[in-house]
Amino acid sequence: MTPAEGLRALFDAAVASAQPARALPAHLPPPPRGTTVVLGLGKAAAGMGAAVEAAWPAAAPLRGVLVAPHGTPDPGLRRLTLRHARHPRPDAHSVAAAQALLGAAAGLGADDLVLVLLSGGASSLATLPLPGLTLEDLAALYGHLLASGAPIDAMNTLRKHLCGIKGGRLALACGPAVPVITLAISDVPGDALDLIGSGPSVADPSSCADAMAVAARWGIDLPDTARVALQSGAWETPKRLPPQHRAVVVASPAQALAAAAQRAHRMGWDVRLGSDRVEGEARALGAQLAREALAGEVGRPTVFLSGGEATVTLGDAKLGQGGRAAETLLAAALAAEWRGLRGLMADTDGIDGTGPAAGAAFGPDSLAVARQRGDSREAALTGHDAGGFWARQGLALVTGPTGTNVNDFRALLRWPASVDQ
Repeated sequence: MTPAEGLRALFDAAVASAQPARALPAHLPPPPRGTTVVLGLGKAAAGMGAAVEAAWPAAAPLRGVLVAPHGTPDPGLRRLTLRHARHPRPDAHSVAAAQALLGAAAGLGADDLVLVLLSGGASSLATLPLPGLTLEDLAALYGHLLASGAPIDAMNTLRKHLCGIKGGRLALACGPAVPVITLAISDVPGDALDLIGSGPSVADPSSCADAMAVAARWGIDLPDTARVALQSGAWETPKRLPPQHRAVVVASPAQALAAAAQRAHRMGWDVRLGSDRVEGEARALGAQLAREALAGEVGRPTVFLSGGEATVTLGDAKLGQGGRAAETLLAAALAAEWRGLRGLMADTDGIDGTGPAAGAAFGPDSLAVARQRGDSREAALTGHDAGGFWARQGLALVTGPTGTNVNDFRALLRWPASVDQ
């Protein structure tokens, strides 16, 4: 196996470990006396719903609604309904999806059960503007948040105070006597359940004041209605939910990295396993990871693994075919000057930025290829066109949607000259 093939094998192992069919069944409860209603929202919703259908007894009543990004194929669902909406900015389908989720949750009792299948992307895919806000208001706010460089915890703290189903409000809509079990695939550093998909079915520890602080810190201009409601506390989220509610993370970035590490060990590589919650501005983070990978000596092929979520601050810059994984990788390649370093960085959901790629991979000859093409690495980094840069070199990693989402995957590989490739 070549180094490039090995890096791809690690990414594939990480993604496979977080597939709903593998991660979900062990966490499913027994069917209740009444009906089980599934409310699924996020990039992994279709696969999570299919995993429930496959495991659920045929005689046990099961119905529900799943909301996934436009283009997500139906995996052959028979008992659950799949809807589509827009990501990363909401559209009219997002509002209709939120209303469908609320409709499915209505009229339930203590003998019934609600299964919330939650994954990253839910913040946009099912959105219900609070009274006085419009869809256009929320779409503009989401766009400003995405360009601001704010980390995911800050973005979702604000989002859940502006939406009628986030921050625990969807759980409340199920009724006070209905057990609600949330099964989540985490795409947030630290796996905080209230932040995954803006926490529609778990209690929210953040406040309206916290949401106002996010808007102030990241320069987000709030509509007057939102500003007044947040200042007064009128849009406060539920801080406690009934005791029969529970939530669990079924797949996480840490588990995905552990699966990649196991695969690397089987290939005979040494592993330096970093944190699954490494955050920071993509340019600075990539350079830092490269320096750490190049420090010291290695006697065998050694892969440096980490996860988390980088941020990209656009400011007034025009976005190219960006991608936080692609930008982090390009910054790492520039900092390393390609000295014996290989790398692969990608978003585990299969879509990084505005292009079709999940991320990219590079090797020792990548700089020569770029020079021959007259493609400026520095200009690509400055113009947030790292995704376009890697695509022009033929180094983009195109997987299509993977059906899961456990955040960014990063691997940098040191390959000693004394070891055959």
